Amino acid sequence: MSEDTPGRALRAVLDAAEDAAPVDAVEAVTERLGAVLGATDVSFLMSDLTGRALVRLGDPSREGSSPLPLQAHAPASEAIRTQTVRVLPLEGKRERWQVHAPVTERGEVVGLLQLTLPGEPDPSTVAEVRATAHALAFVVIANRRHTDLFEWSQRSTPFTLSAEIQRRLLPAASTCEASSFSLAGWLEPAASVGGDTFDYSVARDVLHLSLTDAMGHGVGAALTATLCVNALRLARRGGAGLVEMAQAADAALLEHHGDGPGGPEGFVTGLLGRLDLRTGVLSLVNAGHVQPLLVRAGEVVELGLAADLPFGLLPGSGYRASEVTLRPGDRIVLLTDGMLERNAEHLDLGAQVAAAAPLHVREAVRALADAVLRQTGGTLEDDATILVVDWFGDHASPRSTSAGADPARASHPLEGGPQGRAPR
Repeated sequence: MSEDTPGRALRAVLDAAEDAAPVDAVEAVTERLGAVLGATDVSFLMSDLTGRALVRLGDPSREGSSPLPLQAHAPASEAIRTQTVRVLPLEGKRERWQVHAPVTERGEVVGLLQLTLPGEPDPSTVAEVRATAHALAFVVIANRRHTDLFEWSQRSTPFTLSAEIQRRLLPAASTCEASSFSLAGWLEPAASVGGDTFDYSVARDVLHLSLTDAMGHGVGAALTATLCVNALRLARRGGAGLVEMAQAADAALLEHHGDGPGGPEGFVTGLLGRLDLRTGVLSLVNAGHVQPLLVRAGEVVELGLAADLPFGLLPGSGYRASEVTLRPGDRIVLLTDGMLERNAEHLDLGAQVAAAAPLHVREAVRALADAVLRQTGGTLEDDATILVVDWFGDHASPRSTSAGADPARASHPLEGGPQGRAPR
């Protein structure tokens, strides 16, 4: 590609995306990119809901292609792990080169862009592919608001009603990178959905966090979780403080849950957090939940937070906030009791958390879920949910990124683990 035409491919694909219908936007982009670069093949593969495989976009009226597992050291896996473009000759085909580019937005892996070119690409071509892959992330994010195509393609197994409700409670992106922190959440569902959720929201100088576990299973637990999560969001968006948010969730469950106070599926345990991005002070409310873990200088310690009653258990419950001041390099791990279920009682969770410390948060949450799945033989009796936050400090400093991610935060190679399951 000539160096005197910077952005040529990027402008072309953005025009193609806007001209196409939402269901055709990605295909329009890949076709236009192929024409601009002279590619013999261009494909976009989405990250599936298990986070352990890539899938091609499909039409619900037709049978989709099989997922492509993310295997350690494979070019696709390496591109995603390192958040860099991988270029290599195509095996068995002379003068054919394959390019693998991660499609990422703020550390959230949307998928992978693959191209086959008739010759080795020069640096300007690789730069165009990198920029176009980044733009493609926004094309997917924008167009999936208007169609079920992307959601359908990511599902490897059918959903139950409870799983559908539960998925609507999760944030739109499970990973978020900023200058002062990186965050990732993971929900590994049980066969009968157990009512777990995680949530976060970034304000100008504050990061809001929550991890909740509604008692019971199935639709009842999902509906209880719906009340709790939306009460928390309503209070947060209304400017409430951390304790006020806890009180709002408690009041909503007590007032609206059909089983009444303390019913078998009428209460929710949870952790609410508020991280001051200027100072690193993390305020936490523990509503009858598993204690968070702090990873500092290679050591894993349990935070001894003051614990109050779960939300919706008894009228008149009071809530208290505890504080911990984070240091640059600290990691906070929030988890639900599904990570500690009796089938995994012999799992040394602290050791697993320590082993995952060098990993990017995006991979750390998956590695911890894999450890639990291995210990339980792939059968969970309760949802296992994790929310991990890395604190870097320097909130006022600009973020250094390349095509939607910070390569400096890339981590060790993916480890092989059991194949995950989408909610059923």
